[in-house]
Amino acid sequence: MQRLIILILALAASWLPSVASAWWQPDWQYRKQISIDTTPEGGAIGETVGRTPLLVRLHTGNFAFDGTNENGSDLRFVTGDDQIVLNHQVESFDPLMGMALVWVDIPEVLGGARQDIWMYYGNEKAPVASNGQITFDPNYTLVYHFDGALGAPARDSTAYTNHAQTPPAGVIDGVVGRAAQFAGTAPMMLPASPSLAVPAAGAFTFSAWIRADQPAGQQLVYARRDGANSLLIGLDQGVPFVEVNGQRSPAGAPVSPGAWQHLAVTADGSQIVLYVQGRATASLAASLPPLNTVAALGGDVPGAAPAVQAPVEAEAVVAEGVETLEADAATVAAPSVTYAPFVGAIDELRLSKVARPAALIFADATAQGAESRLTVYGVDEEQSGFGFGALGFLFAAVPFDAWIVLAVLAFMMVQSWIIMARKSRAVGRIQRANSEFRTVFAKVGQQLEMLADDTSLAGRLKDASLWRLYETAINEVRTRRAQGVHAMTPQTIESIRASMDGVRTKENQRLGARMGILSNAIAGGPYIGLLGTVLGIMVVFLGTAMAGDVNINAIAPGMAAALLATAAGLFVAIPALFGYNRIVGRNKEVGADMRVFVDEFVTRLAEVYNQAPPEATQGAASNAPKPPKAPKATGVNGQSSHDARLASTAPVGTV
Repeated sequence: MQRLIILILALAASWLPSVASAWWQPDWQYRKQISIDTTPEGGAIGETVGRTPLLVRLHTGNFAFDGTNENGSDLRFVTGDDQIVLNHQVESFDPLMGMALVWVDIPEVLGGARQDIWMYYGNEKAPVASNGQITFDPNYTLVYHFDGALGAPARDSTAYTNHAQTPPAGVIDGVVGRAAQFAGTAPMMLPASPSLAVPAAGAFTFSAWIRADQPAGQQLVYARRDGANSLLIGLDQGVPFVEVNGQRSPAGAPVSPGAWQHLAVTADGSQIVLYVQGRATASLAASLPPLNTVAALGGDVPGAAPAVQAPVEAEAVVAEGVETLEADAATVAAPSVTYAPFVGAIDELRLSKVARPAALIFADATAQGAESRLTVYGVDEEQSGFGFGALGFLFAAVPFDAWIVLAVLAFMMVQSWIIMARKSRAVGRIQRANSEFRTVFAKVGQQLEMLADDTSLAGRLKDASLWRLYETAINEVRTRRAQGVHAMTPQTIESIRASMDGVRTKENQRLGARMGILSNAIAGGPYIGLLGTVLGIMVVFLGTAMAGDVNINAIAPGMAAALLATAAGLFVAIPALFGYNRIVGRNKEVGADMRVFVDEFVTRLAEVYNQAPPEATQGAASNAPKPPKAPKATGVNGQSSHDARLASTAPVGTV
């Protein structure tokens, strides 16, 4: 049994991870590897993206939140060579729910490559370093995460502080944290600050996640008007469009109602491009007019006159009997359009004073969506010098509910191993002592009481179950002798056997004590582990659904960590099974020795006290010689002894 335990411990030691490599600063206890994958297996971005605010989405499927500060103030992001600290902004951090959203400023995202960064954590004294003003580059003039309180205007995360003038109608769960809800009422107004002004033929980028709940009619997502100039972004029967001074982009495919989709518009001074889900769907050969006024999100600018479509050349117009115009008439204006407010939700609004490259638009749509393939989460390592490795990555992804089950299994494992070790040592001592007693008892012969008064022998054989049976039998014999009973009838011998059987039963009970705990570990360990797996999978699916990240990289770690509970249950049951069978087999050997000894001792006892005929055991008076048996008397002429006795008692003189 000890060899088996040593073997198991050796196998467990072989799983210990390797020593970690270089470390950024010793004050941080842990770090996690994060990869930016633009290869075809990842985000599939062939062009260089450039400087990018990358979303790091942490949840129970890829991070355990153990060792972090409650507000995430100890988070630090460092380049793969541990040389450059990257700026970051913590949008939300909730270790209790197991969810966090962090924006990390990546200086350069290369196309078709895999880059690694490290997330360090585990420093209670670390000050807050989250700062959106330096995380988003200066070309971002407005960034709304919509992470504020309900009823409060959205706050700008950039250094320009272009906070909203009015709050949205509501706040709901979005693609990235919280989102602004629009119910077809008044739009949310954006300020008319110099940083948001657009010069004539200036560069501009709009990007946001939208969810159109009722895409009927013509709805505006973003509107900005300055006199006769206008920039409108919206939906026409669910089809996204961009319109500049009445000139609208060609129609494309409609958006899916009730589904989140990434919408972006870029203008570089000569061309305006509309992007849906990171892909260019329409373009407009035009430039932006100067715009210096307020803008509206989720509807048209209040007080704006109905929009007039671009003029259409006409040769004649007929109207209820009125004569037609000349063929060289100038133009006829099309009917005006009244735009409806947007009904749905908007998340992660960004405005830029430059035309963002198509690769960045696609990277944003890929990294921020529910099925992110651009960001890959690797293993966690410990600063003490021992990296967790793949097994540690599983431990880090284990949900809290499964940890409770693992703790129960760990207790069962320790308890069963202690019982197996103690029982193995105890039965080993009994077997060795019984073997020594057998050697001594073989020399007793018919002097059964020869060993009873040997105190030194009793000390050496204190662990022998056969010695306790022997003491019980000798005590029964001496007790009867002290009470004046010197004869050993069959009933007396059976009484002594019964006393020895009683001691033998108690010895068997001692041998089998606490074996039921091993049975529980064998039968219950796998079921408890299965319970932990089920709970873990439930938590992983719930956390993944709440985080909106359903790719295999998000689900697989949590699933593997949940299955760790089943593996732990088997790890408890399998050694307990082997140990139980081994101990039961040795207990049976001891029990067989005791049964054989009882039969042997009783047989010797009967041999010693029953050497004379049975009559010789009936008392001292039976040892006197008996008188010879009188022959059958006969009378005269052959009469019987009965008749002779009658004749001898007759009166004299009778016949």
